[in-house]
Amino acid sequence: MPTTTRYRRRWAALAVLLTAEAMNLLDATIVQVAGPVIHTDLPGPAADIPWFSAAYTLPFAVFLITGGRLGDILGRARVFKIGVAGFVLASLACAAAPAAGLLIGARAVQGAAAALVIPQTIGLIRALFDGDELAKALGSIGPVMGLSAVTGPLLGGLLTQAVSWRAVFLVNVPLGLAVLLAARFLREDKAGTRPRLDLAGTALVVAGTGLLVYPLISPDGTSWPLLAAGAALLGVFGLHQRRTAAPLVEPSLFAHRGFPAALAGSLLFFAVMTGLMQVVPMQLQLGEGVDVRTAGLTLVPLSAGLAVASWLAGSWLVPKFGARVMFAGLGLLLAGILAVAAGVTPALALCGLGMGTFTVPFFTAALHRVRPHETGSAAGLLNAVQQLGGTLGVALLGGLYLSTGTATTAFGVAAGLTVAAAVAVIPLSSRRGR
Repeated sequence: MPTTTRYRRRWAALAVLLTAEAMNLLDATIVQVAGPVIHTDLPGPAADIPWFSAAYTLPFAVFLITGGRLGDILGRARVFKIGVAGFVLASLACAAAPAAGLLIGARAVQGAAAALVIPQTIGLIRALFDGDELAKALGSIGPVMGLSAVTGPLLGGLLTQAVSWRAVFLVNVPLGLAVLLAARFLREDKAGTRPRLDLAGTALVVAGTGLLVYPLISPDGTSWPLLAAGAALLGVFGLHQRRTAAPLVEPSLFAHRGFPAALAGSLLFFAVMTGLMQVVPMQLQLGEGVDVRTAGLTLVPLSAGLAVASWLAGSWLVPKFGARVMFAGLGLLLAGILAVAAGVTPALALCGLGMGTFTVPFFTAALHRVRPHETGSAAGLLNAVQQLGGTLGVALLGGLYLSTGTATTAFGVAAGLTVAAAVAVIPLSSRRGR
């Protein structure tokens, strides 16, 4: 094959993978704005609104590592195509859902399908490129994710206002079909050594996280027993990982204190980030009576600030100041939350600047001491905890808003979680922790 043709095929394959990444991030954010409108059209308890988001992010989080293992075993391109096909079919089911319960179930299938897609992208990029081209290809992921983060709330508001909330899900169909048609450019890739699936570990983490999330979104008299049962199952999962011959995560990752600190910081930070992006549209639409388009536009400064600050942090702040930039980011985020709680809605841009300033040094420090054979497990676990944190944020902050009828308590808890995240990541800023 001529060199020019190979070059074009590689970059066409990269476009396929980046489109899949964008689809996932769009689907995770676009529904947050449309949630109150969906609730009006599909009557049910108000607690359904957080579930429209959490039903997607929860299975996505808990099946991410298993999805990565399936790619190692069956081939990453094959699992990628299966996941995209499932994602498209689930999107159609979401768009056609006649009841809230059916929509929530279809969203769960969407999240599980995304967990088959996203873990394959880095491995497939590494199979396509090397040297300087690999760095350039990996560097293109950040801008695409930033653009998707900005576009999601805006597109969700515009589509819901102009067409219907069902159009929010139908967007995935042409994108997914285009990805499947162009997936022929992908090069098959799988692990040299065939790993084994830890089905028992997967079942434990699915059951444990489900029992933790459900009572936060739908609290009743059984909340505390369910939370205790979920925590106990996750404890059993941790013991199981130490004893099984094929653990979902590398136990050696926990040999130094930096990585557990990174997991705690990721859980807390992304709970705040995703929870805020759930509560703000709910407060605007349910509490202040604004239309869905205005709610979507209100989130644009947050997303834009995140994208701009991520670029500045990666190109200038982190190379100059290192991991200390994390605390500046969390300080900006805390100031923004307090300002928004006081009624200064434009301060959402300050929240976005804080989020973007934090994420780049955080992930750099989190993976600083990870050894080559631990990289895949570490990245997968960080991504899974990030998604789990987002799910818990939607459940906790969204549940607080619905139970109190005001966003004040939710903003206060978000501020507390931000402070806790700053404490959690202290080991990442020290030489010993890193």
